[in-house]
This record gives sequence, structure tokens and C-alpha cells, in this order.
Amino acid sequence: MTPLLSPQAETPAADPVLDRAAVLMQAARVLRTEAAAVAALEQRLGDEFIAAVEAVLRASGRVIVSGVGKSGIIARKIAATLTSTGTHATFLHPVEALHGDLGLVRPGDVAILLSKSGESEELHGLLEFFGRGGVRVIALTGRKESTLGRHAEIVLDCGVAEEACPHDLAPTSSTTAALAMGDALAVALLQCRGFGREDFARLHPGGALGRRLLLRVRDVMVTDDLPILPANATMRECVVVLAEKRGTVAVVDEAGALLGVVTSGDLTRWLEREEHFLSAAVSDVMTSDPKTADPGQLAATVVGIMERHGIMALPVLDDQRRAIGMVHLHDLMRAGAV
Repeated sequence: MTPLLSPQAETPAADPVLDRAAVLMQAARVLRTEAAAVAALEQRLGDEFIAAVEAVLRASGRVIVSGVGKSGIIARKIAATLTSTGTHATFLHPVEALHGDLGLVRPGDVAILLSKSGESEELHGLLEFFGRGGVRVIALTGRKESTLGRHAEIVLDCGVAEEACPHDLAPTSSTTAALAMGDALAVALLQCRGFGREDFARLHPGGALGRRLLLRVRDVMVTDDLPILPANATMRECVVVLAEKRGTVAVVDEAGALLGVVTSGDLTRWLEREEHFLSAAVSDVMTSDPKTADPGQLAATVVGIMERHGIMALPVLDDQRRAIGMVHLHDLMRAGAV
């Protein structure tokens, strides 16, 4: 392999001088190699993958995920992804397992074991124990004919044509492929369980993600001194409210039900057409089919509606379509909905 440092950088006293073009070329090759390894997995999806999903769904216990070395790191991530998406899972280190941690394994558990070669000796003891205990084993391996492949009930082929390492030694493409297969399994299980945004929010209450998923319109909307006018109000009255109340006015009937909204944009377009606009009724100017929000909606969902339609504020309606609040994009952003 051609070195990526220039000859003058080979001595300890010299500052390293990178061959920029060669570095970028090598990085691009790695990305192409790993992308090809993941893309190849799609052609192997079939009955074995369905069997793996069914095994986990029908399990009365939890999922035990295990591997050693780089595969162990990937196993930890798969276990974490499963747990955060509604499947009870835990990582079990195969060496620690044989020194007492097997006590956490229970009848009804399902095991997912990771090994590129399928010959990791540390996993052989687990295979024997799981076989005696009736624990179903799903293997993620690059060699279906390996010891792990032969003893597992279900085998998901994660083999790769080559590692991204130029020596074809360091686990790179193979770990990426195993990670992607684990993600595919977790997402398939998520969908089968009907695990939704609210469920995800319940399991992620901390930090910015938790706030974004838990925040509702009712938590952010303005409810005092709302910009509301009757249908027979004039645009002279509306202009004052628009200036004072952040550019959106709700127009309601006698029962308080929403008829439409007047925005600063509506006012601008009316000015371009009518010379005597101040005497017009707001019902002539308003948008009669406006976007609205529900107090129980996720704030993040409402932000998406606003962004798609270029809206700065939405009236919030109750189940009788009465305007009970106004939610503003700036307030949503300030509250961490995006």
C-alpha cells in the first residue's frame, strides 16, 4: 500500500505532510466498500430474517446479545437499539458469562450471537449452555458453515466480499454489515409491535430528544388575550390586532367556532387589489380553510406543518372547533420542538 505521508515526514523530527489527494481517495474507497457490503445484505433477506423476527416476537423472555472484540462492540449497540425501540434486550459478555453472568439467562430468552468467522471460542461455551437451556439462538455471522452457523437455529448471513481495511484484516465492512443487519432486525420488530413516536418519547425522556418528543401544543400555545374577531369586524379593526398580536387573527362565528384566519400576508395581498381596504369585512379577506392545531398534538408535528406551508402561527381548536389558543413558530422553536 502506498504511504499517505510524504518521505520527509518519516523522521520523528519532521512535521507530517499529508498527501491530501491520496487520503481522500482512500477514504472514498472505504465508504464505497462498506456501502457495497451493506447493499449486498438486501439480497439475502428472506425466510431466515422472518424467522428471526418471529423468534423474538414470540419469546416470553428477553433478547441476549453477545460477541467478542469488535463484534462485541456491535452487539452492545444492537442490544441498545433493541431496548430503545421496544424490545427488552441486554448485552452479555461471553467471557463474563462463563464466570457467573449466565445467571441472568432465563427460559424463554432468545440469543443473538455475533461473530464474523463463527469460530470465536468464547461463544462455544454459550452455545452449549443455550442448547441445554432451550434458548433459541440467532447467529449474525459471515460463515454459515462455521461452528456458530451450524449450531444456531437461525442464521443471518452478514458475510462481506472484503474488509475496507487495505490489508483485508481489520474488521470494517464486516462490523458495518452486522450493525446494519441488527438495525434492520430492530426496525422490523419496532413496526411489528406498533411502537410509535409516543412510545419512543416515553423511553427517551431526557435531553433535547425527550423534550422534542414529549412537548405538546398545549404546553406552548398562547391562551390569554387571543387575537380573535367576529366575521363582521372591519379590516380597520383587524389591522390593529395584527400589529399587536404577532400577525395572525382568528375569525369566529357567534358560537366562537373558527371561520378562518387573517394573516399579514392576506393583508398585503388585499392591499394590492383594493384601494379602500379598511372598510372591508374581515370575512372578505380571511383564508377560510386555514391549517389548525389540536392541543394534544406533538409540537414537533405542528412545526413540520408550519414549515411545509410557510405558516408562522396556527389557531388551536377544541373539539367544537372553537379557538382556544394560538401557537407560534418562534415559541415552538424556543421550547425546543425542533
